[in-house]
Order: sequence, then structure tokens, then C-alpha cells
Amino acid sequence: MTLNEPRFFSLNNGIRVIHLPVNADVTHCGLYINAGSRDELEKEHGIAHFIEHCVFKGTSHRKAFHILTRMEDVGGEINAYTTKEETCLYASFTNAHLERALELLCDIAFHSVFPEKEIVKEKSVIVDEINSYKDSPSDEINDRFEELMYANHSLGHDILGTPKHLKSFDAKAMRGFMARTWNTNEMVFSVVGNVKASTLQRLCEKYLAQIPTNTREFQRQAPKLNPVFQEKRKRRNHQAHLMMGAPAFGVRDERRSAMILLNNLLGGPGMSSRLNLSIREKYGFTYNIDSSYAIYTDTGLWSVYLGTEADTVDRCEELVRKELRKLRDTPLSTLQLHKAKTQLKGQIAIAQESNQSLMLGYAKTFLLFDKVDSFQEICSRIDRIQADELQEIAREVFAEDRISTLLFHNS
Repeated sequence: MTLNEPRFFSLNNGIRVIHLPVNADVTHCGLYINAGSRDELEKEHGIAHFIEHCVFKGTSHRKAFHILTRMEDVGGEINAYTTKEETCLYASFTNAHLERALELLCDIAFHSVFPEKEIVKEKSVIVDEINSYKDSPSDEINDRFEELMYANHSLGHDILGTPKHLKSFDAKAMRGFMARTWNTNEMVFSVVGNVKASTLQRLCEKYLAQIPTNTREFQRQAPKLNPVFQEKRKRRNHQAHLMMGAPAFGVRDERRSAMILLNNLLGGPGMSSRLNLSIREKYGFTYNIDSSYAIYTDTGLWSVYLGTEADTVDRCEELVRKELRKLRDTPLSTLQLHKAKTQLKGQIAIAQESNQSLMLGYAKTFLLFDKVDSFQEICSRIDRIQADELQEIAREVFAEDRISTLLFHNS
């Protein structure tokens, strides 16, 4: 974990730059854009993700082959992803090739031409991607759960879209979405690597600063709280798959850090989480069980997922609710709270050992807050969390009358 301080500067068109200097042979950089599937209009369902694919299919300077080989020719990598609120184009490479990477990222982000022949092929690729998710019930149930939770709101959109919507997308539609949502004042270029500040400034002025200013003209609308649901859907799966969840806190809510700690204690990645110990280790009912906390700009979603046999799914749900009841009714002891905090801080420290993850995390944080906290500041915020605060959050978020359920069953 680096002890260096990140550097920040802004370009005249509103694009912000964050740079963390580290002593390493590999540099990571990414263009982080505050635009995702929640920014789609109804007729655009799936277009944010489709654009992420199609920007690699040709620009005014390069064909698809030359885009794909530009970084690979020097042993580097280029990739991208789309979420409900962000799109990110990023690259990893040895230190000598920052200019090559930045020029390429700018080319695909701002000079893509969306060749019709390539668009047609990519539609088939994404239909296959959609079908592959349908073959994975643990992935599909998450999408369907959010669809129900955020009914009649774009946050409920499946990121991949639908085959019906995909058929209607063309270059004009993609340019229209990008013109509306790929705004320069909603972009961050993030770099973690052994790069001189003067070199980075020069390259950003050469490439990023030449992009015309495009300021955002819309505001995201927060979703309304939908009625609690208990839904069952028949699926031809070997297992039953259950998802439970409730609305939680958005990214700017002061309770966010405490909710992260509470979720980590309940069903985080550790094998010692309460759900794993009480349901997998004690009873052997499930191989996969976890809880998650999805944080959005103006809302959040806490959920539990598990897969089990059809004849044990009801018992598993009872056991999950029992653990939730414990957190509502009984405050953590001093030792329990200390162990939960120590575990979370350790997980964060290990995650920050990955410079690529650090680059992406810095980009998102800087985009939202115009600053990034040091590891010490993050730890200090965790240390301030009190047991009664966690119990209060558990009583609100884990309340029985707030929990919705979705069950995929095969009988």
C-alpha cells in the first residue's frame, strides 16, 4: 500500500485528473464517466453497455483490429465495463507507454464511428451474453430482484438490455446517448503509476484538453419506494435460489460507512460472516450465501442471496431472518465491534494492494466527492462507528416489514 499522496488538477473543459505516484513497473489509467444504464431513456434500454462494446469497433483513425492490438503489441491490456451509474475505459501497461494508452482511450471514447457491419455483429455477441446470464440463476435473480425493487425506474434496467431494444440501436442512437450523458464535467481520468507530474500534465493537455466542453444538462431522478414484494418464479434449475433485500442508503448518506460495516459482518466475503457460519458451516444447507450492499447516487440496496435444495430453502430463509433479528435486538459487544472493524479495515488494506483497483476506486471517489480519503482517514471513519448506531441501522434496514423476497424454484 502506497504512502504517497494523490495529485489533482482540472482541465479547461471540466475533465478532472487524479494521479497517484507509485514506485512500480506497471502503470494503470482509466477514463471514468458518470453515465450508466440508469441514464437511459426507455427506448434506450441497454444502450450504455452496447456503447461500451462498440467503441472498440472502429474510430476515425483505427479499425477494430488496430484498437485491439495497440496495447497488446507492447504487452499491455485495455478493457472496459458498464454499471448502472458509470462507464469506464481503462488500460494497464509498462511505464513507457502512458502516451500510447491515453491517446488510444481518447480515440475510442471521442472518435468512434460505429461501423454498421460491426454493430450488427456486436448485437449477436450481446444476445449471447444475455443468454449466458439466463443460464446462471445466481446472476439472473439479482437482475430480476432489482427490476422489481426499482419498478418503473431506470435503476431497474438490466445493464445488458433486451434483444428487442438491441435491434433498434444504430450509430445515431449511440451518438445521441453519448452527447447527452458523456459530459466532460462528469469525467475523471485516473492514473496510478510511476509517472512524472509534468509528463502527465503535458499529455492530458495534448489529448484530453482538446475535447470540446460538454456540460451535463439533466439531473438524475431518485427512485420512489416501491411496495414490498414476496414473489416466486418457476425455473428449471437444480437448486432453489432465494434473494431477500430492502432499500438502504445512498452514497452521500452519513450512515453509509456503518451500513458497509454491518453488511460485512452479516454476509461479507469472509468465511466467518454470520450468515456463512450459521447456515453453511453449522447446517451445511448451502454452498453460496452472502449479503451485499449496492450503493447508488441517491439510494442503496441491501440484499442476501443463497442457493440451496428446494426442501431446505424455507429453513434457510428462517435462519437468515434469525440473524437479522439478532442484529436488530442485540447490540454488538465491545469485542465483537472491535473485531468487525479490524476485519473491514484489513480487507480494505488488502484491496488497496492492487494498483489497478486503487486507480478505479480513486476515479469513482474523486468523481463523486472531488476528493479521496487516505487509508488512515477511512480507518478513522470506521473507528468512530458505535454499536448503538449499527443496531439502529439494523432496526431500520432489516425490519421484517421492509424485506422483499424473490424465489426461483423448480417445483
